[in-house]
Amino acid sequence: MPLHDPSEFHARQRAREAATLSPLACLTYPAERERPEPDAPNRTPLQRDRDRIVHSKAFRRLKQKTQVFVAPEGDHFRTRLTHTLEVTGIARTVARSLGLNEDLTEAIGVGHDLGHPPFGHIGEDVLDRWLKKRGGDGFRHWEHSVRIVERLEHSGRGLNLCRSVVEGIASHSGRSPRPRTLESAIVRVVDRIAYLTHDVDDAVRAGILDERALPANVIAVLGAATGDRIDRLVEDLVATSAAAGEIRQGEEAGAAMDELRRFMFEHVYLGDTARAEHARIEAVLIGLLDHYETNPDRLPAPWACQPDLHTRIVDWVAGMTDGYAVRTFVGLTVPRAFDPTA
Repeated sequence: MPLHDPSEFHARQRAREAATLSPLACLTYPAERERPEPDAPNRTPLQRDRDRIVHSKAFRRLKQKTQVFVAPEGDHFRTRLTHTLEVTGIARTVARSLGLNEDLTEAIGVGHDLGHPPFGHIGEDVLDRWLKKRGGDGFRHWEHSVRIVERLEHSGRGLNLCRSVVEGIASHSGRSPRPRTLESAIVRVVDRIAYLTHDVDDAVRAGILDERALPANVIAVLGAATGDRIDRLVEDLVATSAAAGEIRQGEEAGAAMDELRRFMFEHVYLGDTARAEHARIEAVLIGLLDHYETNPDRLPAPWACQPDLHTRIVDWVAGMTDGYAVRTFVGLTVPRAFDPTA
């Protein structure tokens, strides 16, 4: 049996979407980009966007950025990269179950957290306060994710992603504007499902949380194991959304997840172990930000040529991995040993 004619690739993809996707799905074609460009011969525009994100420097840096625990020494703790992969996998499952655009959901998933600074949400809060003290609008990681894909990657040219992908990245957080597509809404909910369930797992592994201390109602509704909780939340999300015609959680599962979130903030995210590192993290980041404010000539290109000083400082520091931020800070603040042979 002969293979399909590659010259008909895009026609087949259009026909497949028309025949199989829900009427509520966001279609791939036509691809709307800031700068129009011809389609790739063997990839849909959204597959191309996914690849551009995965091959970006910002995506690779996620492997050394904090999810919950700063520079964990164990091999099995999540990083921002593994979180991204978990979100993307779960979100694609939900999109397929609902007959929505899997490629769009996947592209949003792999790109949603590109803008997280070093040290997770603690780092985000430090950058936000530093900018506001200088009259800026503050720092929000979802907006910085958009800035990366539109302006910072490829030496200032950006990735020229489809507008539907950029919109999904911009609306993935519970604090960001509401999503415009159902695929964006999936990533927004699944992001929370993923981090709450796997952060419990990591906190138990780290010895700072006894799983038996989880609220009884959460266990009763969502299950006693990480996999059970993910399955329950995904099954609920699919069933409730299918009945409602929009992305929505059921009342019982949604309430249990909210209760779990409150518990995690009290005992893990803002618990004693996390708070013990807050002052150190703030010292590192403020030290770096203040140093480049005083010495802007030390900013590397292309950051040094951007118009607003504070914006380009934050662009540079926000892009650092945890380890690079610490090494840079140490290099700026710790005296070097004298070497008479140097």
